[in-house]
Amino acid sequence: MKEKRGTLYGIGVGPGDPGLITLKAVNILNRVDLVYAAASTKNAYSLAVNIAKPHIPDDTPVIHLRFPMTLEAAQTRKAWAENAQVIVAAVKAGKNAAFLTLGDPMTYSTFGYVLKNIRAIAPDLPVETVPGITSYQASAARLNTPLVEGEESLLITSGVKGGDRLRAMGGKPENVVFLKAYRNVSDISSALEEADMLSTSVGITHCGLPEEEIVTDIRQLAQREPGYWTLIIAKHRNGKNPSEG
Repeated sequence: MKEKRGTLYGIGVGPGDPGLITLKAVNILNRVDLVYAAASTKNAYSLAVNIAKPHIPDDTPVIHLRFPMTLEAAQTRKAWAENAQVIVAAVKAGKNAAFLTLGDPMTYSTFGYVLKNIRAIAPDLPVETVPGITSYQASAARLNTPLVEGEESLLITSGVKGGDRLRAMGGKPENVVFLKAYRNVSDISSALEEADMLSTSVGITHCGLPEEEIVTDIRQLAQREPGYWTLIIAKHRNGKNPSEG
């Protein structure tokens, strides 16, 4: 007899505003057997669960999978592999499961790493990914400024290691988004200044959430603890400052 298997859904719930979750995501959440969400090993908090909670039936189990918030690669890889095994076991047992992620599942997402491990141990497991609105899309909309126009280019990069990605591009992208800009704001500011983009850059923290803040002088972020949910949008000086959209 053929093995009964469920389906894994990787669901992006958007950047924070509960109204930005897609109808497709809502429909799937209403009918899956269980929901997974990434959480720190230090606590069980999940912003993704908070966003999706109104659309998850009360009797649907929500399971927090623990991932260490560390730069130690071995620990991180171990967590990806172990949590992938948990998900595969449930789906192979016939469960339809959703894995929630902030923003989009294929953009700097824990789901992408878990999915690689799932593909390694169960390459035939049914998986469907549901895209979500990213933080930088929501931020551009909040600022009423286009991310790209005409023949312009857009660099989307992590700010964890500072501004070196922008430096490596030789200042060529007309538009830059630094995600995860909470660790090395000082170096990001320096790289933007070197590229003559500092005066036309803006930072946003907690976009779409009650504590949202728009920072028009990036140097101010370097003088304080910017917070985890921080990104920076920058344009070359021949473009308008994003905050003036």
